[in-house]
Amino acid sequence: MRASIAAVLLALAAQAASAAESSPAEQISSFRLQHGEIRVTQDATLDRIALEQARAMAAKNTLDHGVLGSFSNRIAPSRAGRAAENIAYGYDSFDKTLRQWIESSEHRKNLLLHNASRIGIASAKDSSGKRTYWAMEIAGDYERALPKGKKLPEAVVAAAKRKPASEKCHIKLLGLCL
Repeated sequence: MRASIAAVLLALAAQAASAAESSPAEQISSFRLQHGEIRVTQDATLDRIALEQARAMAAKNTLDHGVLGSFSNRIAPSRAGRAAENIAYGYDSFDKTLRQWIESSEHRKNLLLHNASRIGIASAKDSSGKRTYWAMEIAGDYERALPKGKKLPEAVVAAAKRKPASEKCHIKLLGLCL
């Protein structure tokens, strides 16, 4: 009896760990890494923008990038140099929505936005509770604006182009990258 309880607890722990590893940011990062792009991390500002978009589409029961106004105005608070948006409806899970985006050439291009480093993802149900709307904001180029005529030192530019050490690790042990 104890052995079966322990087995169930281990299975639940493995499921929880697997779910944490397969967050939307991790799923998108995995896809991006397979195609030569860098990882993305979840961003609170982009999450808020995505949530507002998903809720507005659900409230109006329409799939429309412009439901809240122009994308450039909506994304401006993120202060990103470049950004893109994917929207969808109909799928209850992020996994299925991501699969749809990967299989669509334009959505796929957005998922692979060069040098994107942050994402925001949200979903909302329509008033009937039957249709789920999704929005994903992906953004990058967060360099600070320099005063006119100033340039970044070459060492800073070179460091920014290199992949972070965490992406070069084959094995990470007690915080050491091997």
